[in-house]
Parts: sequence; C-alpha cells; structure tokens
Amino acid sequence: MILSDLAKIEGRRYPARRLTQNLVGGAAPIQAKNFAIGHVTLDPDGGQVPWHNQEQEEVYFLIEGRAEMCLGTERQILTAGQAVFIPPGVFHQMTNIGSTPARMLYCYGPAGDVAHWRQELAGTLPRAGVEAPPLPAGARPQCTEKPKP
Repeated sequence: MILSDLAKIEGRRYPARRLTQNLVGGAAPIQAKNFAIGHVTLDPDGGQVPWHNQEQEEVYFLIEGRAEMCLGTERQILTAGQAVFIPPGVFHQMTNIGSTPARMLYCYGPAGDVAHWRQELAGTLPRAGVEAPPLPAGARPQCTEKPKP
C-alpha cells in the first residue's frame, strides 16, 4: 500500500505566498496517470495561485477560509466547503482575502506537469492583460513577483 501523508510532505513555497504539497502526482509518493491532487495553503491577506491556464481540467475545493476566485471573465468569493470547476485552457486565479491562512485542494486530470509552477519560480508567468487575458474587473492583482534569491 502506498500512502501520502500530508503531515510528512514538505511541499514547496512559491513567490505568490503559498505552500503547495503534492498528494498524488509531482513529487508525491502516489502516482496516477489520470489525475493529480494537491493541498495548497494560501498565506493570509493575499496568498495566491496566480493567473494562469493549463491543458487539463481542474477542480479547486476550498477547505478553510475565504478566497476570491477568478475564472475567465468571472469573479466570485468562495467560502469553505465550495468547489469550482475549471475547464481546460481557461485562465484562473485564487487569492486569499482573509486574515488567516486559506486551505484548498486541487485535482486536475490527466496527470502531468503544469507549466505555471515552473513559470512562477522563474518569474516568467504570462502577465494578465499583457501576455494573457485581463483579470475580471475588481479582481486582486496577479502576483508576478520574481523569486527572491
């Protein structure tokens, strides 16, 4: 039996102020062909999964906190217990709007690498309204900070 234990997965910190822990796929002990699952902790007051898109379909499930979800031209506040479907190719972003950490799960399929992780770490994410479509009106800005050395 192969187990992924969230308490034992160090994960990776990203410039947009989040910790991502792979449970299935990526660096996780469990590997699957058809999907990947991970746990993300968004730092208080603006921790983010920045504006990006990918080829896989995906679901975000907010476990704890409040977050602004941008999907294409739509913007909505999510609360704990809500999930959102993200179609392939559609730009999306989630930002913690609370003063405590927000926790979420993502599940995408098929499994495989997603470019936005590498782009964020390299400081090369497509910028909203420049190389990518603009964020919906009133949305929190996309984090495009370059990683600190």
